[in-house]
Amino acid sequence: MDELNLLRSARSETAVPQAALDRGRTALLERAAAGALPAASATRPPRRRARRFAIGGLTTVGAAALAAGLVLTDVVGLAGWRGGADAAAAATLEQAGAAAITSVDPVLADGQYLRVNTRAVHMTSGGVGDVVASYQYLVDDTLYRPADPAADWVWVRGAQSVYATFGAESEQMADAWVRAAKESGSFETGDLLRAPGGAFYGGSSLVGDDSLDALPRDPYLLLNYIYRATLGMGPSPDTEALVYLADRLRSGVVPADLRAAMYQAAAMIPGVEFVDGQATLDGRTGVAIGRVEEAWGTRMEIIIDPVTGEFIGEREVTIRDLDEYGEALPAGTIRSWTAVTTAVVDSAPTGGTPWGKMTPCETDGAAGC
Repeated sequence: MDELNLLRSARSETAVPQAALDRGRTALLERAAAGALPAASATRPPRRRARRFAIGGLTTVGAAALAAGLVLTDVVGLAGWRGGADAAAAATLEQAGAAAITSVDPVLADGQYLRVNTRAVHMTSGGVGDVVASYQYLVDDTLYRPADPAADWVWVRGAQSVYATFGAESEQMADAWVRAAKESGSFETGDLLRAPGGAFYGGSSLVGDDSLDALPRDPYLLLNYIYRATLGMGPSPDTEALVYLADRLRSGVVPADLRAAMYQAAAMIPGVEFVDGQATLDGRTGVAIGRVEEAWGTRMEIIIDPVTGEFIGEREVTIRDLDEYGEALPAGTIRSWTAVTTAVVDSAPTGGTPWGKMTPCETDGAAGC
């Protein structure tokens, strides 16, 4: 039996009984139609502007009621009964999943590090007086994760730079940002931080290893988990599910079995489609799989290598002419992108600012601060 069949058989072993699905669907639709369940509220800001959404012909309240009710019945979730990716996208994701599950995760010896480099371009906006405009800036960060997760992690927050402007007002806004950033003293040199366990700025690990370990490896259960975890977020449940997957894949440390499940889960998201068989991102080429979100006027894409199962990055592309705070973005503009590369290395940069714990100045206002 090949790897793809193994994946399929594993999924079938955990399938929800059809009778339970039928009972749950009927109950949920009745509840939604009657408005018996309250709408859920977002627990974190959406990736962009918050918008109302609907599932099928249901209103926003009905959609939220339907999704909320999934937790209360014997139905596991939305996955698997509203369609999925188109044939080309599904085949690519199946191939990538089969490749990922047979790959070997990097093994770190004592003293070694997993180096994760993330290059990203973001769109941002600002205002000076009556002028409000947008521009793009480049971020180039490198995280060194030690073989012992409790040891010091090193985070090189690279220097940021203006990536693109869109006219005179955009240039004015970008120049104002550069001037303000230079005053911080780290704009041209970046920052070097270190923290035990990756708890930078007194928070939890940037990677969130514990949360990755807890995610289901069955793609059906994984997608249902994502729908529940992102309830009420983003412009639609399906786009937010793809965003959720991309957010974790770009960490660069998703283990092979979970990466395979994520690709399989993406294949079950309605509206996901094959976009480009030769998509180049920051010098690397893969296959772009995406989903159009009409409410945003953009297409969210993940770019993968289906032969190796490697995640190359993500991007957001405009599908129609947009006005971004006065800046014209023609259809086909890459609004933002992130590229990820990983490697095992024998050392990490030394020195840096210790951000494993809050400093005395931040906790009790010590004298001399």
